[in-house]
Amino acid sequence: MPRIMPLHTDITLRIAALLALATCATALAAPTPRSVQASYNVTMNGTPIAVMNETFEARDGTYRITSESVPLGAVALFQKPALAVSSGHVAAEGLRPERFEGRRIGNNQQLKAEFDWAGERLTFGRDGKTETVTLGRGTQDRLSIMYQFMYQSFDKRDRLEVAMTDGRRLARYQYTITPNVEIETPLGRMTTLHLVKQSDPDASSNEIWLAPEHHFLPVRMVIRESNGTRYEQVVNRIEIKSASK
Repeated sequence: MPRIMPLHTDITLRIAALLALATCATALAAPTPRSVQASYNVTMNGTPIAVMNETFEARDGTYRITSESVPLGAVALFQKPALAVSSGHVAAEGLRPERFEGRRIGNNQQLKAEFDWAGERLTFGRDGKTETVTLGRGTQDRLSIMYQFMYQSFDKRDRLEVAMTDGRRLARYQYTITPNVEIETPLGRMTTLHLVKQSDPDASSNEIWLAPEHHFLPVRMVIRESNGTRYEQVVNRIEIKSASK
């Protein structure tokens, strides 16, 4: 039986994953999207295992993100679709999550995180067991981080710090940034920012490709686990409606 990566990375550390940021920056000059609909092909060691469908909506100073991972092929015989939701407010520095809920694909484990910004407390847990830690400025959940990039300024930056909870723990990561990296996708060739997570040699690695032409949304992600398993997520559809429309 093939093993599916937990939803907390969701092939993203997503999955993701995957991540305002500990170092906040100014918002982009271009209007940020009012809504985004995107789909991603997910593979494990080159074999298709799922399609991930996501929706981002921002309205009246609030936002909501939904992400559904739909298993494919033989995997669909013993795995159900997994849904995750992030909701909160849109502030000057970007997204401020208030609540995250998700189910880990494979074992139906329920994950939650609640953000108390006034009290500077983050409470997260699984299956009824919770833990509370200090909530630092710019902390994201594993869904909101992927859309927080839309509110970042990457001008002349070569590093990025990330504080993110997946509902199981709070973690901090550092990424190096390389601009003008061209990749092939089902939507054609794209010029991207390439983010590479800095980690110990024995730890899992994580790479993210952001597309400036699509408001710095992720268009590709690769995760290599310490046991050699390789997960890849590549965009196959993006539909964006800007706030000005």
